Amino acid sequence: MGANYVNNADVNRPANRSMKTHTEDTTDARPVGKSVPPPIEDREHLFGFMELLFYAYRDFIGDPDAVLEHYGFGRAHHRVLHFVSRNPGLRVADLLDILKITKQSLARVLKQLVDQGYILQKAGQTDRRERLLYVTEKGQRLSSQLAELQMGRIEEALTAAGPEAAEQVRRFLFAMIGEDQRPAVARMLERPKTPARLE
Repeated sequence: MGANYVNNADVNRPANRSMKTHTEDTTDARPVGKSVPPPIEDREHLFGFMELLFYAYRDFIGDPDAVLEHYGFGRAHHRVLHFVSRNPGLRVADLLDILKITKQSLARVLKQLVDQGYILQKAGQTDRRERLLYVTEKGQRLSSQLAELQMGRIEEALTAAGPEAAEQVRRFLFAMIGEDQRPAVARMLERPKTPARLE
């Protein structure tokens, strides 16, 4: 997230300035209007958060990973099942935007889930080219089993963190999302969740 990059400003720079370019001190160059963060050694406390996030995520996904292995599925299958289960009729285009994976990768995962009876695809009512996704009863059972494992871990952690933790954790996690993605995520979280399955 290649061709060689050529900076046109370098190519077109006048010859009489090229010698100066090699001798001038550019160590303090920085984008206008952007502050330079403190040296990394002065932010040791952030390493702790980075590592805690790593370990928390490792165990958060480790529980469902063990279940998925029995089905020959991986984390991509889990994510597809989760978001389709939570958003019946989700468009394939929207799922691609959520997961940030290639069409080829999603197509491979969807084919397995559809072929094995976990997900159904239907054409859109207004645009027959659209593909809308629904979990089957079988898909909902697996999605719920995986969700129970992760919800249990979250519930235990929030209880251990204290009564005020839930809202603070929510704000922290939301702030970790890229600023340009937050409005879309907020809309997704606020959307009513109505279980719907097709057979």
